[in-house]
Amino acid sequence: MTGWPQLDRFLHTDPQDVGCTDALDVLHVCAELAAAGHPVEQQYPGVVAHLQACGPCGDDFDGLLAALRDEAV
Repeated sequence: MTGWPQLDRFLHTDPQDVGCTDALDVLHVCAELAAAGHPVEQQYPGVVAHLQACGPCGDDFDGLLAALRDEAV
C-alpha cells in the first residue's frame, strides 16, 4: 500500500472494467435488466465490474434503478 487510496484503487482495477464511457452507454439497459430481475453480470460483466469500482457511475446506476423500480410500483 502506498498510502494513496486513489492510486491503490487504480492499480487494483478489475481488468474486465470497461470504463465510464462504455458503462454509461449501456447504463439504462443494465438498469432495466436489473429492475426486471435479470442477472446483469452475465450479460455485462465489464459494466458490473466498472460500477463496483466507480462511485459516480455506481451512484448513477443506483439512481436509475430506483427510478425504474418506483415506476413499477
